[in-house]
Amino acid sequence: MAAMARHLPAILLLSSALLLALASASASAAAPALAAFVDAASRRYLRDQQHHDQAASMSLDQVSAAVSVLLGFAPPPSLPAQSSSKLDKLLLPNPFDRPRAVFLLQIDGFHASVESITSEAGSIFKTTIDGLSDSATGLTDKDDLVIVHSDESPAVDSGSEYFDSDLTDLANWLGGSYEKVDGKLIIPLESGESLTLLITKEADMEFASSLISLCKTIKRGIQVHEDFSGGVMSPAELLVCHFKGIKALEEEYGSTEIVKQGTDVVRTAVTKAFDLLRGAYNGKIVWLVISTKEASPSLVGPASSLHISRWLKETSQTNTTIASSEILVRKSLAWITGIILLVSTLIGVCLLMNMPLTRDTLLYSNVKID
Repeated sequence: MAAMARHLPAILLLSSALLLALASASASAAAPALAAFVDAASRRYLRDQQHHDQAASMSLDQVSAAVSVLLGFAPPPSLPAQSSSKLDKLLLPNPFDRPRAVFLLQIDGFHASVESITSEAGSIFKTTIDGLSDSATGLTDKDDLVIVHSDESPAVDSGSEYFDSDLTDLANWLGGSYEKVDGKLIIPLESGESLTLLITKEADMEFASSLISLCKTIKRGIQVHEDFSGGVMSPAELLVCHFKGIKALEEEYGSTEIVKQGTDVVRTAVTKAFDLLRGAYNGKIVWLVISTKEASPSLVGPASSLHISRWLKETSQTNTTIASSEILVRKSLAWITGIILLVSTLIGVCLLMNMPLTRDTLLYSNVKID
């Protein structure tokens, strides 16, 4: 009970974050939210989905509880038996082997189907999310949890050097090119064709910004994971990315070829992101991909990100203080040990030099002394 009470704030944070998710989608029963849990083939945390569970549905509370368990926290004590049964169908029953890292990817758009985005991901457990509630619990500042996400709506300027650098990095990551003079971002497709985005157009810029946000989230998550690896503190890690680019293309172009090409680019980017995170985390991470046909609010609000940023800063300062104190103690012990050995050596040499020259009766006990 004590352990459950200690982790209860983290459970409340996850419940609050996920209860805020898809609030607008709950008003549209015709367009349910689709979700897919994905893990690596080398490290399994999810059960193989049975054929009769292909059309399974979960409430947002059950999805939140599943994420809590994957992060290493106990599920809410008030979880009903039916919800526990659904979690048992989703998660492997080993409580001592949890990834403690989850990447939460939310994609808006009619073409952003879970099947198309995660088709090359690996082991997948698909479900639908129904019974969404717009109620939410309060946040807390006592959670052993790190939430990492980049700015979902970065202040971009098509003529700024900073944004041009991000576009160049994005093009290199996807094997394309960025023509700064013409403002064109060219991304190759698996079909042999290429997607050309005009950064001067608002929809194209929104799509490129979402790709940049995804790339930055991956890089920040890997950096945070490396900072905590082998350290004194090992918090759970929740990476969050809200992808709005496909929805922006749909609103601008409708159901045209450019929207389908954009979906192909997102699938390629997600596959690359899967591979990068699996390598950095040694497979100890689970993805949760949620797609909605309508625009939906962010899964994790700014309030929790501010709390996590402060938590990260305090943790970094604590680790720095601990490292400095350990170095001071080790240096002090080394100097003290060296001084003691030096003094002992000098005393031994002095005693040897001042020994009497008479025969020792112990050494010559069997010799007759005149």
